[in-house]
Amino acid sequence: MKKLLMTTLWVIIFTSNIYAQVTNTATMDTTDVKLKGKFVVEGYIDAYYGYDFSKPQSKERPYFVSSARHNEANINLAYISVKYASERVRARFVPGFGSYINANYAAEQGVLKNIVEGNVGIKLFKNKEIWLDFGVLGSPYTNESAISKDHLMYSRSFAPEYVPYYLSGAKLSVPLGKKVNFYFYLLNGWQQIRDVNESKSIGTQLEYRPNDNLLINWNTYIGNEQSESRPDFGNRYFTDVFFIYNKGKFSGTSSLYVGAQETRLPNGTMETQMWYNANIIGRYNFTPKTSLSGRLEYFDDQKSVQITPINPVNGFASSSASLCINYSIEENILLRLESRSFFSSKDVYQNAEGTPTRNSQMIISSVTVWF
Repeated sequence: MKKLLMTTLWVIIFTSNIYAQVTNTATMDTTDVKLKGKFVVEGYIDAYYGYDFSKPQSKERPYFVSSARHNEANINLAYISVKYASERVRARFVPGFGSYINANYAAEQGVLKNIVEGNVGIKLFKNKEIWLDFGVLGSPYTNESAISKDHLMYSRSFAPEYVPYYLSGAKLSVPLGKKVNFYFYLLNGWQQIRDVNESKSIGTQLEYRPNDNLLINWNTYIGNEQSESRPDFGNRYFTDVFFIYNKGKFSGTSSLYVGAQETRLPNGTMETQMWYNANIIGRYNFTPKTSLSGRLEYFDDQKSVQITPINPVNGFASSSASLCINYSIEENILLRLESRSFFSSKDVYQNAEGTPTRNSQMIISSVTVWF
């Protein structure tokens, strides 16, 4: 499975016959600076019903924060977005609600739990598009964000679930040419609004658009992740690369990443613990309203840096295969039905009786509206 994913990734990048501009869906859309002197209010509601055939007693599907409630109709994410832009200033505030917020912001305090984004930006030079933004920012890591309407599949891959969905700090945006943009981040830490130590973290993003059909993105992260809950953690190093491709009836994307966490063992020595992920996703549009999407992925975390298995086994590793039918009722209403299967070489899942098993199966349906 790992070799298949890696081979397919490079074949698509280098052999696709690529000939309008691809949006980087890793983050929510930034404030449109062309809306000079105007307020814009937008809304988004992502409702879903999911059924996990393992029937978790807690009703929480393990290992995921997105659309993770079992056998109940729920809201994954609903938000109101308020944007403002002038010649030299831009701002965005996005309060959010839903089961995704409850699960993903559990470590944040008070009203911070409900901030999807909240930032203000300043254009540093009158005649150059160099911006400095402060606040709670969208994360550039991996090819998926929490906004399902922007993505080829409804459910989120393992990849974005185990990197930051949001960041807090400062972001410097610098265009390096017509096809290349560079972003530098100074951050509180790895998905932290409230800082958990005295250290700051650094992130970078390099975005390359060779033409209107293809986007290639490379990110890095370096930061000290020691905290009260993880005093054994030291520096974390992370890098990912992904592409997004869109031409005619076909769309495709793939992400590959690797992370390294310095961890102090009980004997006092430091160990560098690795985890990595690869996925590939494609969609074919049969009609302007109907399409079919598919995904293959693999996630490996043998030292449980990111995932602690629900059963007493050492480390986590799993593949996943998914198919999703997408139907667009209107330009702003999307219906989806997805089937997703999980496979592992370890007993990291449970069946309906609570017995450890290597497989898991789920189906999920959704209706998403934005305005």
